[in-house]
Amino acid sequence: GSRGDSYDNALAETINGLYKAELIHRRTWKTRESVELATLEWVAWFNHHRLMEPLGYIPPAEAEANYYRQLQTAAAEPPST
Repeated sequence: GSRGDSYDNALAETINGLYKAELIHRRTWKTRESVELATLEWVAWFNHHRLMEPLGYIPPAEAEANYYRQLQTAAAEPPST
């Protein structure tokens, strides 16, 4: 995506909104530690288990790994003549 402009900020605000709606506002929190642990678990789920339709119903972390694997494969191939 974009960096250092309003589109970049919009993406961050979208993620923050999802986080608050899906986790923070669903219950009452007794301790800061419980919020921190729940946040770590939510981020792990968001990156490693959430299936994304635009990515072919795979998690973002898997799509990223596939992308870098393709780059390495392309870099290792000899140039065509």
